Amino acid sequence: MNPRKLARWTMGSLLLLIALLWLADHLWPLPLPKDDLARVVLAEDGTPLWRFADANGVWRYPVTTDQVSPYYLDALLTYEDRWFYQHPGVNPLALLRATWQNLSGARVVSGGSTLSMQVARLLDPHSRTLPGKLRQLWRTAQLEWHLSKDQILGLYLNRAPFGGTLQGVAAASWAYLGKSPLQLTRADAALLAVLPQAPSRLRPDRHPRRAQAARDKVLRRLAEFQVWPQSAVDEALEEPLLLAPRQEPSLAPLLARRLNRADSPPLIRTTIDATLQRRLEDLLLGWRARLPEHTSAAILVVEEETMAVRAYLGSVDINDARRFGHVDMISALRSPGSTLKPFLYGMTLDAGLIHSESLLQDVPRRYGDYRPGNFSSGFSGAVSASSALAMSLNLPAVQLLEAYGPKRFAAELRNGGVPLTLPPLAEPNLALILGGAGSRLEDLVSGYSAFARGGKSANLRLQPPDTLRERRMLSPGSAWIVRRILSGQARPDIDPHADLVQRPVLAWKTGTSYGFRDAWAIGVGPRFLIGIWIGRPDGTPVPGQFGLASAAPLMLQVHDMLINRDSQRGITAPVQPVPMNVGVAAICWPLGQPMSKSDPNCRRQRFAWTLDNTTPPTLQAADQPLGLGLLEKVWVNGKGLRVAANCPDAQPRDIALWPAPLEPWLPRLERRDARMPPSDPECPPQASSLAAPLSVVGVREGDQLRLPTGSKNSLRLTLSALGGSGRRWWFIDGVPMADTADQGSFNPTLSRLGRYQLSVLDEGGHTARVEFSVVD
Repeated sequence: MNPRKLARWTMGSLLLLIALLWLADHLWPLPLPKDDLARVVLAEDGTPLWRFADANGVWRYPVTTDQVSPYYLDALLTYEDRWFYQHPGVNPLALLRATWQNLSGARVVSGGSTLSMQVARLLDPHSRTLPGKLRQLWRTAQLEWHLSKDQILGLYLNRAPFGGTLQGVAAASWAYLGKSPLQLTRADAALLAVLPQAPSRLRPDRHPRRAQAARDKVLRRLAEFQVWPQSAVDEALEEPLLLAPRQEPSLAPLLARRLNRADSPPLIRTTIDATLQRRLEDLLLGWRARLPEHTSAAILVVEEETMAVRAYLGSVDINDARRFGHVDMISALRSPGSTLKPFLYGMTLDAGLIHSESLLQDVPRRYGDYRPGNFSSGFSGAVSASSALAMSLNLPAVQLLEAYGPKRFAAELRNGGVPLTLPPLAEPNLALILGGAGSRLEDLVSGYSAFARGGKSANLRLQPPDTLRERRMLSPGSAWIVRRILSGQARPDIDPHADLVQRPVLAWKTGTSYGFRDAWAIGVGPRFLIGIWIGRPDGTPVPGQFGLASAAPLMLQVHDMLINRDSQRGITAPVQPVPMNVGVAAICWPLGQPMSKSDPNCRRQRFAWTLDNTTPPTLQAADQPLGLGLLEKVWVNGKGLRVAANCPDAQPRDIALWPAPLEPWLPRLERRDARMPPSDPECPPQASSLAAPLSVVGVREGDQLRLPTGSKNSLRLTLSALGGSGRRWWFIDGVPMADTADQGSFNPTLSRLGRYQLSVLDEGGHTARVEFSVVD
């Protein structure tokens, strides 16, 4: 044949072959792995927390070659394919060697498959027949055509079988050895390099002797080819086969479920501290026996500086159906109880309505049909703002919310990152501050970060890429003062140098929703925020369950664990500087203003934290009786007797009076009548009413009272009258029953069932009346 024709024929044949290969490659494309929805949720350090298997129940932990120990790559390439980076996918010498060994030994002694050929078989399984082998060679050629050597090696690292439902060296490393593949020792690397050859027969958890023998074979070959020094191999050979307890990733399941979306990557990274998460899950499982039946609990731990979520426990146990373990109570909408009160006190401090020792009124009040009470069912009378917050008193908080405005409060919370959910068409009202709205544990913890971050609340960060966003909730000064109150640290009157406090301690607040449905405890520690919820996810009441008794002990135990961890690691708590606009002022009750202790109107002196050197006067309730202010101007003569303004020698005098609703809780000498000078009969002052309107305390309009068990069909009441002046005359159904001294109590015994009409009359002619019923 003419050489020119031969060259053209050869070129044409080559082009035809290339065209046919190109066509075959498009007709039967390489079946590269697609997203099969297998996911692994990782802690911040890469520890697997939870895994979502693919449709075949297989789970894998994707890694790249630089995320695997060099020891493993040495062992794998030396044992499986020494010329991996040199051959084109098929190693002819290895095939000839394997064929000769198998024929001469009359059995399968070794295989000639390269790593590329093994990957081809993993991607497109085939029968061990001649057509199957040809198919494997075709897929190997496609691999070498389309992918680099490192990409092919990466496919092997992630798809090689390691026994059971494990695929990939990383999944095997965590499952069998309990460590990252980057931390493999020489002995570990040799073991994992040989397992894919016979994953079922060599499984180290089932056949440890076989696995160790196979491992040692790999180690000796590494010494034979001088990949590793003989001394290092001898040392590895002496290592026993030590396995971690075989355990599938099983931490933070509800967080994993929350982050697992269709568009999630195979590796879902979180900010979770795996060691802390495991310890808290063990702690919560230990608490399960202390919780009532069907009751669950949630724990959320957040690092204050970064707002990274370090522990996320949405329920006691995801597998406990009796406790609704599948319900994530960190993101569930619940009544927040009293946990909103610190925000209100901080906002009213910023609004100039109060300082830390402002006089508030813990007395019975009615707001239309709404009549709030305290958790303890009693009333304290005059209380400071700091004491009212520390004791979580309800009436002072309602008084503050009335002055601040429910709509304004809800809007400020929403702007600060704590949105509240109200029933459809409902508007914020005074019940808001006692839990009359819905909130989430994650939002509350985010809001409480304002007390650790200078008044700025920040969003929680569940994953490393999450952006930290801050919102102004409070001023730095009010946040600092409220945190001091919640931590129970020294007040200015106890420690004049309290502004030199070194490091913050735990500041915390509890809450209980209506009907004992939710128990809360939220803490602001030196470095961490802690959120605790306990209750029944279905909303059923749990009698006797409340924040201080149920949630607070768990929160304090978590806090102690965090403090001990920091101490063991040598981590010290940061110093919280005192904001520049925070000061201390000596104020006097009842006016709430700075004055000398020797001033007659300074009835009780207290030292208060102030903002910008302002001392707001005592805040009066909106329904305070008209004309009954806290400072009464009177005229007195030289004898100190009260006279009319036009009387001889009359001099004006201002007398500080306590808010009228506090009268029943005041010592007799502090009440309004006792504080006013007696009248001069020769030139009496003009008549004025200093008494508050009369009201009955002890029974309410429309109440239905039940006879107590074992009371011999009688009910004894303790009644008193609020407001008015002088003696009281008491009537039941119009019949005079008793008369009492000013502020004295009336104790009738009722023995019949039915409706009653109770009336009271004072010396000034004021009356009050309520109707109630006694039922069986």
